[in-house]
Amino acid sequence: MAYSKNSPAGKAVDAIITDLPSLVAVAVVDINSGMALASHSNSPSLNPETAAAYNTEVVKQKQKAMAALKLTGEKIEDILITLSNQSHLLKLNSAGNKFIYLVVNSRETNLAIAREVLRTHVEEIN
Repeated sequence: MAYSKNSPAGKAVDAIITDLPSLVAVAVVDINSGMALASHSNSPSLNPETAAAYNTEVVKQKQKAMAALKLTGEKIEDILITLSNQSHLLKLNSAGNKFIYLVVNSRETNLAIAREVLRTHVEEIN
């Protein structure tokens, strides 16, 4: 995906690539539209724009579940999906209208470091 390196989303993607050069993929996603505002993939088999749309539904369904459970005062900070060889992290910004989607190889990347990188950059996308 071509993206503006001067946009907040583009700057966040570039910063995350710098901090985690071995990442599999990263995208900044608008929750309302499900569209990737900026993305990058180091894997030809993983399309972050397609993943953005599906992961937006994951976030929306969790928000619906929280409403049904009347979890007032709670908000999603992040969602972790662990696969056999990958970790998929969704980190929402404080406004709750965008998230960073990050895919890392779980055998090569320390999960704590990946989460810290997301925490460091998530507010850049407000």
